[in-house]
Amino acid sequence: MSETESIRNPLSTAARAGVVSGGFVALLWLIEALDRILPGNFESRGVRPRSDEGLLGIAFAPLLHGGWDHLISNSFPLLILGFLLGMSGMRTFTITTAIIWTVGGVGVWLIAGSNEIHIGASGIVFGWLVFLMIRGVFARSLSQILLGIAVFLAYGTVLLGVLPGDPGISWEGHLFGAIGGAIAAWFARDDNDVAEVTA
Repeated sequence: MSETESIRNPLSTAARAGVVSGGFVALLWLIEALDRILPGNFESRGVRPRSDEGLLGIAFAPLLHGGWDHLISNSFPLLILGFLLGMSGMRTFTITTAIIWTVGGVGVWLIAGSNEIHIGASGIVFGWLVFLMIRGVFARSLSQILLGIAVFLAYGTVLLGVLPGDPGISWEGHLFGAIGGAIAAWFARDDNDVAEVTA
């Protein structure tokens, strides 16, 4: 189904958005369960700043979590924000997530402290949040601006996580995930095919 057809059929768009966001979270839960069952330590596959082996962590880090509490804290915002992003269409969802994933991982690899391993999908959460908050400004879409305001009112205080704070919390991952979301929003500004999906 094309993006234009999705606009004409919002129920199928919502269903697909729900499947994609729910499927992503289900994948994270499966990976965490396997990490608990199988020998070895999946968490060691995260981003290791400025190390050759740490480059692979750019691909794997958002899929890995430091325990069930860590995963649970990310799951609900991933479901909600992923669904809202998915309502813009699968092309937008895929491109936006790829930009956030890459910018977040590369940023952490470049500037985070040495002898650290960064894992978790919270960078994706921050990227999706920023994308949804500001895309409407770039696209000059009233419906998306209103959505951005609603998202900000619901989750805006989370953005304080881009500042250095608690030890063990990757503020660098939050910061570069958010930057990735802003970059993705700028790239999506002319994506008129899906501009009215979120109305």
